[in-house]
Amino acid sequence: MRVFLFLILLISGVAQASPLLVLGDSLSAAYGIERDQGWVNLLRQRLSEQGYDLEVVNASVSGETTSGGLSRLPPLLETHQPSIVIIELGANDGLRGTPLDIVRRNLEQLVETAEVSGARVILVGNHLPPNYGPRYTQAFFALFQEVAEEKSAVLVPFLLEGVADDWDLMQEDGYHPKAKAQPKLLDTVWQVLDPVLGSETEKAPQ
Repeated sequence: MRVFLFLILLISGVAQASPLLVLGDSLSAAYGIERDQGWVNLLRQRLSEQGYDLEVVNASVSGETTSGGLSRLPPLLETHQPSIVIIELGANDGLRGTPLDIVRRNLEQLVETAEVSGARVILVGNHLPPNYGPRYTQAFFALFQEVAEEKSAVLVPFLLEGVADDWDLMQEDGYHPKAKAQPKLLDTVWQVLDPVLGSETEKAPQ
């Protein structure tokens, strides 16, 4: 009887393993392509291939801003209790010309909220098109590193590294990557995520 109860508890523990939560905008919501072609779904596949028994919850919404993400994050944390949270937000704030002090404050609160829940946070940075002016665009890009350093989050400097300047990899709108660019996005995130996985999660028994 005791052995049976132990097995039930063990199975329950596996089923309730803390997932990885992605809170992002259209870049993580596979805008303009099939959802299963997006980098987040490719992440699911790679985790499985690498032997990680880790669920991925994609809570990304096209058009999402840092303020919208901030309102949605607490219930997501309560529902899923993730061990790792990837925050990929801010681009829409920048495209709307949102004052950088507001973007910074929202990013800081996003990181703090996730960290208080016990999750390890990965903050994903982004660039803006040059037509927004060098002063704003440079300060926008820099704030991701500044927030990451201040809040002890792990940083992916630029999600579209090696993609944004290659028109063959971008959709016609110039903002969203094509399906064939998604593995590059995954590799960019994976370089930072892989060491975190090694310290925060265990691989499934082979």
